[in-house]
Amino acid sequence: MRHFNPRRACRLALGAILAALIFQAPAIAHIAPDADQLKRYTGLHAAAATGDRAAIKRLVAGGANLEQRDPHGRTPLMVAGYRHQYASASDLIKAGADLHAYDSEQYDLLTIAAVANDLKMVKLALAAGGNARAVTSPYEGTALIASAHLGHVKVVQALIERGATLDHVNNLGWTALIEAIILGDGGPRHIAIVADLVKAGADITIADGNGATPLALALQNGHQTIAQILHNAGARR
Repeated sequence: MRHFNPRRACRLALGAILAALIFQAPAIAHIAPDADQLKRYTGLHAAAATGDRAAIKRLVAGGANLEQRDPHGRTPLMVAGYRHQYASASDLIKAGADLHAYDSEQYDLLTIAAVANDLKMVKLALAAGGNARAVTSPYEGTALIASAHLGHVKVVQALIERGATLDHVNNLGWTALIEAIILGDGGPRHIAIVADLVKAGADITIADGNGATPLALALQNGHQTIAQILHNAGARR
């Protein structure tokens, strides 16, 4: 039986607090076009933002650059994603827009939609060939990690179904399972996500950078139901 180590417990607790603070950053890095930028858009960016399919058709026929970038590196397809313009996104993809393009913060359409909990856009991107295994964001994570962290249950399920990498470790040292535990609230959404990840075969032994296992992290954060799921799956501290 492992003896209680107060120094280690304190370090882990401080690490979890720091992690929560650090991970406010995706809301900053994942930047949707603001009102001023939307007003300044022209061409395909403007058409994508407003859902003007006739303009998209006309501009594409006239040879408009599908991969033109705004100051944040967003393509018209990404703008359609941010603005929940499903028909426009579909039209741009059919016209040849690059589903796998990254903006200046390394987000692609699929991750943009996943972070926004836009299941319809996620499914559209996946059906068109979006890569559920792509490494994205400044954290070298994945759409699955971001969705697990944010508690987007249906998006997590859609990504798992399309073969998302379950055990990818981002540059913070966290998997989707770990993020669901340490950055989640322990409530029904994150419980469901942990259960889905475990059922799909996520590795319950991969520890964080401090050597804490998912089970130890769940117990540390008071997530008893999550801890029980992990214990039932064979996890040990």
